[in-house]
Amino acid sequence: MTQEEFKELFDAHFDAIRNYVYYRSGDPELATDIAQDTFMRLWEKKYLVKPDNIKGLLYKMASDLFVSSYRRHKLAVNFSIKQHHNSRNREESPEAQLQYKELEKRYETALRRMPEKQRTVFLMSRMDELKYHEIAASLGLSVKAVEKRMKNALAFLKKTMEN
Repeated sequence: MTQEEFKELFDAHFDAIRNYVYYRSGDPELATDIAQDTFMRLWEKKYLVKPDNIKGLLYKMASDLFVSSYRRHKLAVNFSIKQHHNSRNREESPEAQLQYKELEKRYETALRRMPEKQRTVFLMSRMDELKYHEIAASLGLSVKAVEKRMKNALAFLKKTMEN
């Protein structure tokens, strides 16, 4: 792939790749960064790429980069939450700490068992503090679909946490 061919490819697909990541993340800066990283990786592997499947490859690379970014962000959030709870727990009685840990364990188990579509909407709302219309735009859904998934997620949590 020549530099000229790469430039044409970049011009033809960059906006679509950026929009794809933006719809999944809701973050325009992250979307731009991931789209740029996608094309950088493509340039690095230019001799291994076949031109007939380039568009699918770009979307796959962007998706993989987004998932990796999301996982890193999730780890950072979980770490900061645990740090906050650890500092708070030092001030509470051992009984309160035990009750909190049991509740936290049931909550994490419920989240793991929750259907992925509901969990995604729930975490985007509660962790990322996105509004329903922002979640709908990110996931390519209607606001009503987001509302229904959120309602089902809350019902699932309530039912699971009561047991």
